[in-house]
Amino acid sequence: MRIVDFQITRFQFGRDRTIGDSQVRADAVHVAAVELVADDGTRGLGFLQTLFYPLPAESEIVRVFAEEVWPNIEGQSPATLAHRVARPRGGNNRVHSIGFGEALQQAVWDLFAKSVAMPLWKLLGGGDRDRVRAYASGLDYHLSDHDFSELFGRAAEQGFTAFKIKVGHPEFDRDLHRLALLKKAVGGDKLVMIDANEAWSPRQTIANLEAMRNAGHPIYWMEDPILRHDFEGLRVLRAGIGPTLLNSGEYLDVSGKRALIEAQVADMINVHGHVTDVMRIGWLAAEHGVPITLGNSFLEIGVNMALALPEVDWLEYSYQNFDHLVEETHVIRDGFIHGRDAPGHGLVLSEDARTRWRRPDVLADDALGDAPPQARLAAAR
Repeated sequence: MRIVDFQITRFQFGRDRTIGDSQVRADAVHVAAVELVADDGTRGLGFLQTLFYPLPAESEIVRVFAEEVWPNIEGQSPATLAHRVARPRGGNNRVHSIGFGEALQQAVWDLFAKSVAMPLWKLLGGGDRDRVRAYASGLDYHLSDHDFSELFGRAAEQGFTAFKIKVGHPEFDRDLHRLALLKKAVGGDKLVMIDANEAWSPRQTIANLEAMRNAGHPIYWMEDPILRHDFEGLRVLRAGIGPTLLNSGEYLDVSGKRALIEAQVADMINVHGHVTDVMRIGWLAAEHGVPITLGNSFLEIGVNMALALPEVDWLEYSYQNFDHLVEETHVIRDGFIHGRDAPGHGLVLSEDARTRWRRPDVLADDALGDAPPQARLAAAR
């Protein structure tokens, strides 16, 4: 199998709710599907997403891909590309003008798995299990109390037993209030995680956790409470926060995550949707006995890496309205997300979406129209 062509489809549409945390917010989806086409017509799919600003027009995305990416992959075997180790040096050590990295890894590995007729999670080394526990994550910082309670209450009805909320509000009482709302919505016997997105200092973090416990809210893990490179602060936290686990690494690249593991300053390492990068960090984490958590990945494509790595117990699911973009999503049932048996990573771009939701030109936010529904959320209503 050789890669002989590519197709890029640009999408832009409104979100069904405002998502965000203590530092950022987003109201629209800016994504492009990158498909690599093999000589037998097989397609490998990856997703390119920007959170806060529209992607360039589709023609510009295609131009940049053709100039910066295509010369290095045309005619190549996906298996070769999946295992290739780059040797960046000097001025060659740079990223693409548009961030194709994650989409490329997804599309290449999708093609590779299809070339050997295997589900990606099995090709990556999985096989002992076909499901992994998922936790419901609201990306909820900007939601009203009513919408916050409704979202998490519905998640509990769907069988989730663990929930992560956004904290880090300038008025700490609001964080305590949201924890109380969560307990009321899902029950008091559930696991609760919090994510401050670097809003706090080390001392403030310790004080806030103590106040949460005193208010009756034990925290299972705390995610990125302080600045990402403050390894000494992380060391202080890990020694001073009692039973709460310290989850870090979301904002660090592969080298940063490796340094985090080697410094032994986090209980869990957070990874996302780069297939190759996640596997490299996962292998290193397994060597050190450090658990991995799979944070948000587009349409839960990260389940493939989660099922292949022995140190992964949790995958994040955050109710984003992307489901209409693919023919079939990964199944989530009773708080577990399941791997697909089909060859590849399990996601195929919907031709209906390509027709109805393709937006080749940049649209203003007020021209996006109604947001498409979140199918898995609507199913619970």
